[in-house]
Amino acid sequence: MAGAAERMRNWQGPAILSYGFRPFFLFAGLWAALAMVLWIIALMGHDILPTAFSPYDWHAHEFVFGYTSAVIAGFVLTAVPNWTGRLPVTGWPLAGLALLWIAGRVAVFWSAGLPLWLTMAADLALLVVLALVILREVTAGRNWRNLPVAGLIALFALANAVFHLEAAAGRLAAEGFGLRIALGAVLMLISLIGGRIIPSFTRNWLAARRVQALPVPFSRADAMILLGTGAALLLFVALPGQAATGGALILAGVAHLWRQSRWRPLSTGGEALLWVLHLAYLFLSLGFVSAGAGVLGLMPYAASLHLWMAGAIGLMTLAVMGRAALGHTGRALHAGRWLAACYGALAVSVIARLAAGFLPGSMGLLHLAATAWILAFGGFAVLYWPVLTGPKIDRKAVSGAARPA
Repeated sequence: MAGAAERMRNWQGPAILSYGFRPFFLFAGLWAALAMVLWIIALMGHDILPTAFSPYDWHAHEFVFGYTSAVIAGFVLTAVPNWTGRLPVTGWPLAGLALLWIAGRVAVFWSAGLPLWLTMAADLALLVVLALVILREVTAGRNWRNLPVAGLIALFALANAVFHLEAAAGRLAAEGFGLRIALGAVLMLISLIGGRIIPSFTRNWLAARRVQALPVPFSRADAMILLGTGAALLLFVALPGQAATGGALILAGVAHLWRQSRWRPLSTGGEALLWVLHLAYLFLSLGFVSAGAGVLGLMPYAASLHLWMAGAIGLMTLAVMGRAALGHTGRALHAGRWLAACYGALAVSVIARLAAGFLPGSMGLLHLAATAWILAFGGFAVLYWPVLTGPKIDRKAVSGAARPA
């Protein structure tokens, strides 16, 4: 990694272009808050979305594809150099990738005045290029263990294309095949990568405090759970309304609850950077159970999906962005009260949205969910602006590195 460190030190341009997580995590936080504001305005009857999508489809697309693609890009562009030992993408090539993401958001927003092929090309460009970059890096570094990551990103890009085609055909894309493929790909990424980093980070934190009982490392049982999860998600994509699908999703959720119980989740209350990861994974597990119950007609289906979309995906991505930005900018791995407040606000948003599904017409709960979401991601963007745009802290030169609030 000496070459990677040297390339970052030698970069003389804006600090935000010195590493992949910087522009993409900042854009993700800003867009998550702004897109929710636009969605609320649209729900109030104001025609402010010059998009070819229906308002509901635009809302689903921009959170599942727009926001999540920025987080995925920031994460993999930061993680792959660590996985492969190869140089990171920095400087103007990184700026080009960031511009591809912006072009996708602009094209989708103003798609009513654009041909379908141009909107799709602009929106898919980042994901296609990103999948090729990751495939090149993993292959060159012979890091075959992480080859599935490139495949899942490619699958996510395919799902985005299907979503566009469904919307253009006049179907409800927000409940269509493309969205289910995307959810399956992202949930598998969380199951795969979350299953690595959560027990690892928890083990390191507990070991530093001389706790004897540590998380159970990855085993054959974890591999079997991942295989079962993949099978359940395939059923969810292909046969979303079948009883067998509901049963498989519930079994997968129970398996993930058991898997997480071996990671000592109740011992991490002293550090928000850890408990938020465990809470997000809990939302993943409960999302499987609730989605299965929704398929079987035992609870509101749309509300159950929000445990996945806002809970598992939203909270896990916010947690990873917060931790990675601190670690890669030389700051202490500690969440101060304001970052913890952002995590708490997002948890409130998830619970309020789930509760609203059981109380039709409860606009108060929906407004609470939206407001808490905006506070969570808007707060993250404000809090992390100096972290993501400023220089890396030299903790050797600065005695007692400051902990950001």
